[in-house]
Amino acid sequence: MEQKQTTNETAPLALRRGVGGEAIRVAIVGYGNIGKYALQALVEAPDMEVAGVVRRHGAENLPKELEGYKVVKDIDELGKVDVAILATPTRSVEEYALQYLAKGINTVDSFDIHGKIVDLRRSLDKAAKAGGAVSIISAGWDPGSDSVVRTLMESLAPKGISYTNFGPGRSMGHSVCVRSKAGVKDALSMTIPVGQGIHRRMVYVELEEGANLDEVTAAIKADPYFASDETHVFQVDSVDALNDVGHGVNLVRKGVSGQTHNQLFEFNMKINNPALTAQVLVNVARAAMRQQPGCYTMIEIPVIDYLPGDREDIIRHLV
Repeated sequence: MEQKQTTNETAPLALRRGVGGEAIRVAIVGYGNIGKYALQALVEAPDMEVAGVVRRHGAENLPKELEGYKVVKDIDELGKVDVAILATPTRSVEEYALQYLAKGINTVDSFDIHGKIVDLRRSLDKAAKAGGAVSIISAGWDPGSDSVVRTLMESLAPKGISYTNFGPGRSMGHSVCVRSKAGVKDALSMTIPVGQGIHRRMVYVELEEGANLDEVTAAIKADPYFASDETHVFQVDSVDALNDVGHGVNLVRKGVSGQTHNQLFEFNMKINNPALTAQVLVNVARAAMRQQPGCYTMIEIPVIDYLPGDREDIIRHLV
């Protein structure tokens, strides 16, 4: 791991941590789909160690894969934690981040409500600076790594139009949103690309006994997650029978470089959704150790900071 060349105890807390070659100690907060894959990504990271896992029920009903790890209800029980990966529902990110930043713990999250990212950044920037810590927000694959690709494409053709076409695949954030609605036992929200950045949401719900489909449908369509897209809701006997965590994206930029028209760039990927989100979170956890206190999105951070190893070795390999 590249280290900041400082041993000055007056330097920002976020920069002092890890000096001397110590592994970055990372806590996973929440242990759903993203938390499980985050554990796998941390195990494979050469410069990190798992400080522990924070779960609402602590060590009760412990999954087998967590045996051997410290599992607690409160992050204070883990001792030193450099970075907390907030593998929590989007709408609880700010609450957890504010709590941990006040303790001087760096935080990273995959907050995915696009229209509220700037507001969250303002809130956590103030808290991070007050706590001498770093927060990196909206660090999944979209928003997140796709945002970096969009930024690069727009820089290459400053005038033009970009389209982001998701799917077809399962949206974790949208599925979690539907499961939070009264009367919903389980849910799957599929994103279907129509083209030119327009999407259709196909929502499959397994209802609790006595729940009314029309009322559930109205609640889903009124939510900001769904309000701007064509949304169809279907009742099914079993969501598990339909579930698939695959997803994908197609990014297109058509525009002008200087005064030259007809520049066309395209980026495609097909992915396991939670696995990629978790890998991005681990990458930005590393990058959080290399920033000055404050709150950042991924497009504000040098991409080299996402990689482990010596900076010059990375340059030799990739430039």
